[in-house]
Amino acid sequence: MVLSLVSLCAKEVVSDHSSSPCWLRWVPRELYRPLLEASFASCRPLAVGELVQRWPERTLRVGRRRKQGQTGPNRLCIQALLLAVVRGLSDKRCAMHVLDLCGLQGDEGGMGDPMGGWSLTVALCTMVVQARAGAQRERKRFSALERETNVKRERGQRKRGKETNGDNEASTDNKELGGNDRERMGSCGILGEEELIKGVRRRMEIERKREIAMTGLGGSSINETEEKDVNSDVLVHVRADLFVNARSWERVRGALSSMGPLKLQCRHLRVEEISVSSIRTLLGMLPRQSLLGIDVRYSSLGVAGLAELLPLLSTFPALNCLRLHYCNLDFRGDQPGQEEALRDLSQGLTQLQELRRLSLTALRLPGQLRVLLSSLPQPLEILELPYLSLSPADLAYLSCSHHASTLQQLDLSENHLDENTLTSIRRLLSQASSSLQHLSLSGCGITDGLLGLLLPTLGGCRALKSLALALNPLSIAGLVDLVRMAVRMPSLRQLLYPNPLEDYQPGLPDLPTSAQLLDWPLDEVTDINITSSQLNRVLIESGRTDLFLTCDLLNYDKDLVD
Repeated sequence: MVLSLVSLCAKEVVSDHSSSPCWLRWVPRELYRPLLEASFASCRPLAVGELVQRWPERTLRVGRRRKQGQTGPNRLCIQALLLAVVRGLSDKRCAMHVLDLCGLQGDEGGMGDPMGGWSLTVALCTMVVQARAGAQRERKRFSALERETNVKRERGQRKRGKETNGDNEASTDNKELGGNDRERMGSCGILGEEELIKGVRRRMEIERKREIAMTGLGGSSINETEEKDVNSDVLVHVRADLFVNARSWERVRGALSSMGPLKLQCRHLRVEEISVSSIRTLLGMLPRQSLLGIDVRYSSLGVAGLAELLPLLSTFPALNCLRLHYCNLDFRGDQPGQEEALRDLSQGLTQLQELRRLSLTALRLPGQLRVLLSSLPQPLEILELPYLSLSPADLAYLSCSHHASTLQQLDLSENHLDENTLTSIRRLLSQASSSLQHLSLSGCGITDGLLGLLLPTLGGCRALKSLALALNPLSIAGLVDLVRMAVRMPSLRQLLYPNPLEDYQPGLPDLPTSAQLLDWPLDEVTDINITSSQLNRVLIESGRTDLFLTCDLLNYDKDLVD
């Protein structure tokens, strides 16, 4: 990555923290962003704090999408940023009104010591609560000063009153004037008391509305006027992606229910291992306009629990993403109440007017895909259905549904494909040929014969950028045919291929499962680089230099091609 001259100069400026008092007072607002980025890149937390505390613009966005090979801010810099936001609340030089940290979190323990989603959520909630405590201390100090001023004013008024009453030489006009003055002073005192009462009543009313929103009973009925009243004391709106589990639940609830100079807003919510009632409470506390997506993982929702949550999700008008991973949606028609719960689930999905992304992982709902997807009012753009045990009827419906022609991403990993589903898969890929950009068929049991039947249809997907076929039982000959097809697809940038069967140690079954391919050791005698060299030779002969071939499943990332 080539740095611009401004970036190089900014990196040099922030490298010496001792010189910051000299240049901070003269820096124009246009250079704050390059200086902050240089501080993040060079890991200069002190410079980050000083810049953020004086931030000259209304909005500060830190979690912007990074380029390939570019690392995000490390933990120390993020902590310095959050502390500086609190300090900036009392700094007249700071003009910040919106702090956008969406997309900032990295993987816990990743390269460069990034701050993961859970740690960032806890740090944000701590910042919001600390800012509220600081505001309360400031109000108490101001109230004490105001009381002291009022006492001095009252003493002065009593003293002047005594002097007026004891002055027998004063004229009648002066007495009348003094009486008018006292009336004005008295009226001012009464007005001041009335204003104080109004202020107390207003704070009590705002607190009452916040309690209603916390219980989730009236969250969807709060109108715009009431929300403006609640937000009137907010100095900075903090937008972020939140990660909530049993350990962070209390802190998140405290931060969302607190009223202070910082208000926490959630763009994407990820919850893990918490109950349906806790998720209901959490949704009731979130601002309605900001939530774009929710990701529920490892929570025993059940079909009935999800049907209970969907009416709450429909109150978020911008919600466009719903992801459910290992949520124990085990549908069994022989159990009482399952059919009714499935109807409630279908009815709830009809209310998600803006849903464009749906991800269902290992939910065990075979034969029910039509019930789920036909209820959605808008066609999906991203559909992820790994480990779903899709039946031939499910794939047949999907290939003819209103979603097929609009799909941009499709993940059917770990769903078994064979000759019985071949017609449906080919029809589905033909319908999505002009829109599909990312396709994953990893672990689907695709053999050389089935791949040969699929290759013409795959080659017709003219918008495809990435294709994942890991953990399929293919031979070297099948892989060569795959690469020869791939080089004729001008839009394709990444191809994840499986290790060929010839690379494994003897004893592997003739048609191994994906789990067997994952666990079976590779043959140490066979040089794995031979397969890579053979495939790259096909790539070189075609003249393609923009197509990346890999068999590294763990480090594969389709988003790198966007």
